[in-house]
Parts: sequence; structure tokens; C-alpha cells
Amino acid sequence: MKICSKCKKEVVIVEKIGRSATCKNCGAWLHSCVNCRFYTPGKHNDCNEPQAEYVRDKEGANFCDYFVFKENKPRESASVEDSKKSARDAFNKLFGDS
Repeated sequence: MKICSKCKKEVVIVEKIGRSATCKNCGAWLHSCVNCRFYTPGKHNDCNEPQAEYVRDKEGANFCDYFVFKENKPRESASVEDSKKSARDAFNKLFGDS
């Protein structure tokens, strides 16, 4: 599943993503570093592809030939709420309810 890095909504891709492609939900550039599977903050140039040229604007459209849209797993909003509740319950169990 391909997810827009900005709005976190699913992106349907039928063909190769062009440089000027934008998200239909929020208008963000799709052919950008933050949507690429090689994007790795902290690595040299924030990219896991050693031959890729430096791109200053990681959210902007670029001409990188190594771009591959990353695959994401869908997030379940209920699981976030469940994890918050379980963390709160663990805290209360440790320090007592007030």
C-alpha cells in the first residue's frame, strides 16, 4: 500500500510516477524523497542509495532516477488508542490511581 507522507492517505498509482505528480488528497509532491523507499534520515544525503545525487528539498519534486515509491502498511487508528490506554493502565498500576 502506498501512503502519502504528508496526509497519510492511500495513493493509487496506475503507472510510473512523473516528477510533477501530486497527491489527490493534499496536493503534496509524490516524486519526492520523503515518499521514496531509499529515504533514510540520518544517512549520507538522507538516502540509502549511494549513487543518488543530493536533493536539498526532501519534500519537493525532484528528478532522481532511483526513486521508488515506498510500500507502507496501513495504520489502524484503534491500535494507537489501545496502546495509549495500555500505557496509561500500566502507569496507574505502577503508581496507583489518583
